[in-house]
Amino acid sequence: MKFSKAEIFTLLEDVKDPEIPVLSLVDLGVITKVDIDGEAVHVEMTPTFVGCPALDFMKNEVLEKLKENGITQASVSISFKEPWSSDKISEKGKAALKQFGLAPPMPAHLFTDIEVMEHVPCPRCEGTDTELKNPFGPTLCRSIHYCHTCKEAFEQFKPVS
Repeated sequence: MKFSKAEIFTLLEDVKDPEIPVLSLVDLGVITKVDIDGEAVHVEMTPTFVGCPALDFMKNEVLEKLKENGITQASVSISFKEPWSSDKISEKGKAALKQFGLAPPMPAHLFTDIEVMEHVPCPRCEGTDTELKNPFGPTLCRSIHYCHTCKEAFEQFKPVS
C-alpha cells in the first residue's frame, strides 16, 4: 500500500509523547520530515533537546506505527540541522497541553528574559495573577508556577528557540 506524505503525518498523530500522552509527536513538532521512495518511508525527527531520554522509545513507536499500517521498509533518523523550537508546537498541540494542565509556551521570540514567564495565564482558571516559582520543573522543558487566583501550582511548557 502506498501512502502520501500527508497520510504518513496523519498516521503518526497516533504516536504520543511519552511524557505528555495527550500530545502527538506531530503536534509537538518533533516529526520534522517525511520522505517516500517507492515502498520505503523515512521519517526525520528533531527532539526537543539533545539528551532526550525518550528518543529511542519515540523512534521505536514511530517504526511500530508504520509497521502496523503495512509499511515494512521504514527508517527513522534524528536530525539537529534545524534545532527544535517550541514554536513548532501546533495550535492543536497547545490546546492539548492546556487540557493536560500545562500552560502552553509563549512564542519563542518573545522570550528574551526569564521575567516574561512571570505572569503566564493559568491553564485551570485563566487567571494572570501568577508567579514563576522555579524555572526548572520536573523536566528540562517545563517550569513551575503558582496561581494566586485559584491557589493551584501548575507547570508551563517553556519557550525554546
